[in-house]
Amino acid sequence: MTDELNTHPILVGTAADDADGLSAAEVDRGLARLDPLTVRPRTSSRVLCAVFAVFFFAASVGIWWLGVRTMEGQSYDDMVFSSFKSEAVPSWLAVTIRPLVSEWVSASISVVLMVVALIVLVARRRWWAIGQSVVLVLACAASSLLKEYLPRPYLINVESQQSNSAPSGHMLLAVASGMVLVFAVSRAWRAVAAVIAVGYASLTGLSLIYGQWHRPTDVVMSLCIAAGWMMLVMIFTRASSMDRPGTRVSSTSIQIVASVLITAGVMALLYSAYLLWQIQPGLSLSAQWTHPAAHVSAIAAIVGLSALVFGLEAAMRQITAAPLSKLGLVGAPPTPPTQ
Repeated sequence: MTDELNTHPILVGTAADDADGLSAAEVDRGLARLDPLTVRPRTSSRVLCAVFAVFFFAASVGIWWLGVRTMEGQSYDDMVFSSFKSEAVPSWLAVTIRPLVSEWVSASISVVLMVVALIVLVARRRWWAIGQSVVLVLACAASSLLKEYLPRPYLINVESQQSNSAPSGHMLLAVASGMVLVFAVSRAWRAVAAVIAVGYASLTGLSLIYGQWHRPTDVVMSLCIAAGWMMLVMIFTRASSMDRPGTRVSSTSIQIVASVLITAGVMALLYSAYLLWQIQPGLSLSAQWTHPAAHVSAIAAIVGLSALVFGLEAAMRQITAAPLSKLGLVGAPPTPPTQ
């Protein structure tokens, strides 16, 4: 083993290398020769990220189509939009989400989360991850412009505005800030960050309907778009966006929290879909008896999708940032002294 290290051209180098030090690119190339997983995730992990990205983007299109292009969808949206505040929100929840109705409060919290994420990334020297985070935020901001171009046909009389309002820029910003935080923190804090992000995204989504800023379709569509961009960004994870070799281990907290969030999210979404199926005959008539189930289905969809999205992000961030391998667990061998 010692002979191999002494003759390795990257790890030993010349006298000039000893004096000046190896560049980051040279170190990456040397580690890649020893173990490719030290500088890039497994191909299977990237493919899985791509699959999830396609799924979420397709889901956003489907949700927009059902909520905007169908009579039942417009009726459901308007029903929840017009009566959510007066009929669906208990006093304890109203106290929680009422501050987030203010545009400045929600925007300030989102900015604070992004600043914290940036500070963490700089402290950890995760330079490529900073670029990925910037791309994610810009992509979400650009996606909010879709509302200016997506059509909204006039199918029924509604109490809300007739113009298209999907996706929600407020929701995209809130979800992006939570995603950047989960993406930035170290392994020990990913599960905690995911729980915080779920809570913030859920409350923001509910507050947008409570304050009559947006319809349920706008909120759910925004969650799917942001999730799609996050998965797409993680495909391009590389060395300075990953956990350092020698510190990569499996995380019990992420395994537990991600599993709970994903399972709870899927169950909540299935329950929401079941309620929609039950009230579907009355939606086109805007029947009064559909209101309670419509409200519950909206809450379940927003909270459930938030849990699913951030549970998946925590899991995918872990497997792309810390692929387990020998060098990932113990670190690269030290450079032997020159003779």
